[in-house]
Amino acid sequence: MQKGRDFIKAISRTFFNIPISHQMDQSTRYRYSPTLKWNPMVEEYLIKAYGADHFSRISTALTRPSCYSCIRVNTLKSTSDAVIEKLLEIFKERGMCDVAVQESATTGEPYNCCKETLECTGSAESLKAIKSISKCQFPGLDYVIFVKGSGPHAIHYGDNEGKPLKEVIVSRKCAEAVLRGAQVYVPGVLACSAHVEIGDAVAVSVAVEQSCPDGGWGVAMTRGTVLQGSQKDPYYFERGGLYIGQATAMMSRAGMFRVSEGVAVDMKKRVFRLPSFYDLLEGEIFLQNLPSIITAHALDPQPGERILDMCAAPGGKTTAIASLMKDKGEVVAVDRSHNKVLGIQKLAAEMGLSCITTYKLDALKSVCHGAESDSLPNTCSVEDVQNTRTTDLLSTGIDGFDAKLLLEKNFNDLQLKDGQYTSKAELRKRIRQLKNGPGRNHTAGGRVEKSKGFSPNSFDRVLLDAPCSALGLRPRLFAGEDTIDSLRSDAKYQRRMFDQAVQLVRPGGVIVYSTCTINPGENEALVRYALDTYEFLSLSSQHPKIGGPGLTGSCRLPDGFVEEWLKPGEENLVQRFDPSSDLDTIGFFIAKFSVGLKSI
Repeated sequence: MQKGRDFIKAISRTFFNIPISHQMDQSTRYRYSPTLKWNPMVEEYLIKAYGADHFSRISTALTRPSCYSCIRVNTLKSTSDAVIEKLLEIFKERGMCDVAVQESATTGEPYNCCKETLECTGSAESLKAIKSISKCQFPGLDYVIFVKGSGPHAIHYGDNEGKPLKEVIVSRKCAEAVLRGAQVYVPGVLACSAHVEIGDAVAVSVAVEQSCPDGGWGVAMTRGTVLQGSQKDPYYFERGGLYIGQATAMMSRAGMFRVSEGVAVDMKKRVFRLPSFYDLLEGEIFLQNLPSIITAHALDPQPGERILDMCAAPGGKTTAIASLMKDKGEVVAVDRSHNKVLGIQKLAAEMGLSCITTYKLDALKSVCHGAESDSLPNTCSVEDVQNTRTTDLLSTGIDGFDAKLLLEKNFNDLQLKDGQYTSKAELRKRIRQLKNGPGRNHTAGGRVEKSKGFSPNSFDRVLLDAPCSALGLRPRLFAGEDTIDSLRSDAKYQRRMFDQAVQLVRPGGVIVYSTCTINPGENEALVRYALDTYEFLSLSSQHPKIGGPGLTGSCRLPDGFVEEWLKPGEENLVQRFDPSSDLDTIGFFIAKFSVGLKSI
C-alpha cells in the first residue's frame, strides 16, 4: 500500500508541483490564477471543519484538474498491457510525441510491455517527457492505468506593441471542461472580439459568476457580446488571471453565434495538458476517477450475488461492480432519468456486460409498498401496471389504437404524482410525435422498463452513491451558489435515500455510501445519523484503504444547530479523499456498513 502512495506522490511532484511564479512570468493579466468564490457562511463553516490553512489549500486544489487521468480497463475484453500499447500507438499517430512511460517509483525500470516503445523513442529523454502512461501500483488495482498530464504552463499569447489580443470568452462550465482536455464548442462561447476570422490566433478566457446587487450571482454579458480589447469590455478586470490557453479560430465570429454546434476554437496551447479520451477504445476502457473505482472495491461484490446500485448514472460504478463479479450474478441499476438509464444500457453493452439490469426508478421510492415478505416479486408487475394504464388511458377519451401505441412505445413517464395522468392535450401531442416522428429537440428514445420498487431484504449489497453538492469535483471555478440551507437540504435528501437502502439490504449484507463532496454534513454527519438510527449497522473496514481518515467531533452551524460527526475510533473506518493531498484526486467520501440482524 505504501508503494502505491509513494508512486502517487512522485507523480504529483514530477508533473504538477511547479511553482506558478517560475512559469507565470508574463503580464499578471494573461495568466491562470483563479480564486474560488464561496458563499460567506459556507466558507466559514468549512473553515471550522478543516482549519483556515487546510481549507485554503483545498480551495486552490479545486481550481485545478488532477495531474493525471485515471482509466479503468475492461478486463473482460482487454488487459492493461494491451491498452497501454494501444494508447501509445494512438498518441504517436496523433503527434503526441511527448507521451512516454513513467519509471517505476521503486525500481527505476520501465514496465516490460513498453520497453520496445522506449527503445524506439529514446528511453532517457522519453522518461523526462511531459506525459506518461503507467499502471496503478495499489494492490489489486493493476487494471487501472494512469495517464499523466502537466501544468500549469506559461502561455505566450502573442501580444506586441501594445496591440490588444483577439479574445474569446467562454462560460465557466465550458472552461472547466477545457481544463480537463476538451475543446471549445459553439454553445460554450459567450463573447468574441470583432473581426475574428477562421485561422486567427485568440486568447481564451473564462467568465466566472460575480456577485449581483440583489445578493445573487451572475454573468453580466449576453451571448454574442463584442470584445474591444479594452477596459470597456465586460469583466475586463475580473477575468484577469482567468486565461486558460491560446487557440485557433475554427469559425469566424459570425459563425460562432450563427450555428448551434461544432468546434468554435481549437485549443493549441493549454494551461493544463491532459489528453482527451473521447470515443477512444470504447468498450475496452472507461475514464473514471480513482475514488470511484475504490468505491466498487469497498462494496466487495461477489459472483452470484444480487446487488443494487441506487443512483447508477452514468454507469461507471455499475460496470465496475459487474466486472469485479466477473459478470456473474445480477447488478440492478436504477435512476430516475429515462435518458440516463439508456446511457447505462449503452455503456453496459459497449463493455460486454450481461449481468446488469436497468430500471427507471426514483431512489426515494426504491422499496415496493405492500411487499411484506420475500415471497413477493422483487419488482412490481409491469404487466399489471400496463393493464391498469390501458384502462385509465381509455377513460381519458384516447381511442384504443392510440392508447396501445403509447404503451407499446413505453411512455411510462405519463403518470405524474398522486396517480394522475397528463392532460388530453399532452397525450395527443405525444401521439402526434409517435406518428410523425421525433421533432428537432426530441430525444432519440429507447425502451426503458419502469420499476415500482423492490421487496425489503432482497439485495446482498447496496451501493448508494448519493446525489450531492459535488463540492469535491475538479476543476471548479465557482462555488458561490451553495448555501448552508442548500447543503442541509442535500443532507436530508441523502438520509431519506439511505433509509431506503437500509430496508432493501438483507441481514448480513453490506451498504456502501459515497459522495463527491467535501461537505462534512453530507459525509460524516450521514454516518453519525446511520449509526445512531440503526443499531444493527456498524462501520466496516475497507479494502483497499487509500483515502485518509474522516472528521471527528461536531460543528455548530450559524442557526445554532450542532452537527455531529464521527466519534474517536471511527475516523479510520471511512475513506476521505482530500483534493489537496498528495493523492491529487477529486474530493470524495466512502463509508461501508455491515448489516446485522434487523429488529422486528
